Amino acid sequence: MTTTTAFAYFDCFAGIAGDMALGALLDAGGDLGALRAGLRGLDLDPFELEVSTVERGGIGATRVEVRTGPPGAARAWRDVRALLGAAALPEPVRARALATFERLAEAEGRVHRVPPDEVHFHEVGAVDALVDVVGTALLLHDLGVTEIWSSPVATGGGRTRGAHGPLPVPAPAVLELLRGVPLHAGGAPVELTTPTGAAILAAGVARFAGLPPLRVARVGYGAGGRQLDELPNVLRVILGERVREEGSGGDGGLVLEANLDDMLPELLPWVMERLFAAGAADVWLTPVQMKKGRPGITLSALCPPGTDAAVRAVLWRETSTLGVRGTPVRKWMLERRLVEVELLGGKVRVKLGLEGGRVVNVAPEFADCTRLADQSGRPLKEVMARAQAAALAGLDAAGPRGPAEADLGEPPAVPPDPT
Repeated sequence: MTTTTAFAYFDCFAGIAGDMALGALLDAGGDLGALRAGLRGLDLDPFELEVSTVERGGIGATRVEVRTGPPGAARAWRDVRALLGAAALPEPVRARALATFERLAEAEGRVHRVPPDEVHFHEVGAVDALVDVVGTALLLHDLGVTEIWSSPVATGGGRTRGAHGPLPVPAPAVLELLRGVPLHAGGAPVELTTPTGAAILAAGVARFAGLPPLRVARVGYGAGGRQLDELPNVLRVILGERVREEGSGGDGGLVLEANLDDMLPELLPWVMERLFAAGAADVWLTPVQMKKGRPGITLSALCPPGTDAAVRAVLWRETSTLGVRGTPVRKWMLERRLVEVELLGGKVRVKLGLEGGRVVNVAPEFADCTRLADQSGRPLKEVMARAQAAALAGLDAAGPRGPAEADLGEPPAVPPDPT
């Protein structure tokens, strides 16, 4: 049983671009071989991935460059969607990449005043952007990251050049992608955050805030393409496990709600997916009795700080509501740890919930269990039971599951399930 990293903090003091995200995750221990193997599942024109060590402002960092041939035709969102749908990728990777490009399509659609399906990507649809987005998703999956936070984002200033000519910085698509997110110029008169980088944040970050209490495991630096006089041109990624103090006041947030009695129920799963993509931590439906005796539904979304504006925008755009109400809430969470167990010829990640260092909950990852059930032909309930038993066996082998467990380090390996 191998302990894996569950939390990542993107420190965007010098902004973020797709190549910087790749470099930082590789620098933090991401597997370059797994990245190359995963990218081979994409049906793209030939490209080369060059990885090197550079220095930016006195900080050593990993620089990733995607070498391609002459640029091809711009891809529409439907083309990118079809390409990712047909790619040989793990489902969590495919889902993250699709969510990232969907946010890009929606942002570009708002900028150009066209529906998302009519958006034609230029810079962001090129081979290097597809490699950046899918590669970042592959490395996050490889590192076992299940929760991402980010600092306020430095955007830069001045002018940049897009496919249609000069653009102000931040680029219009960046501002659309980062609505409701704390931004600052960053002190450099250049583009620090690109649309690709902004989309990676918009699709994956649960909260934009300062660094929380954290048990740091690894730190990585991803280099941008240019040297800057004003600051080191790097993205810093901090990996580790969040530390939650007993008796703390909990995390703040909002529950946003809307009552719906004039909307097709078939649309609700679509809306729920987009609320999660906008940063909602949880979404649920409650049947209610509305005025004049009509049956209705209350749609509720739990919003971590910094995400309520994006979630509210989805409610306006995707539902029939004319009003949204918000209620401040406090949320207390167990400390979480992610472990990996081997059984039935495959691997399953298992989430551990700890209170005061004591494991109180053990939950196998459902997607991993369904994949292994398909591969092995075993019932899903059996796979989930075996995964939970293997995780518990590994914890028992490590010693008493008491308050001292938090200092045990990595548990010993669990022998593969013999069947």
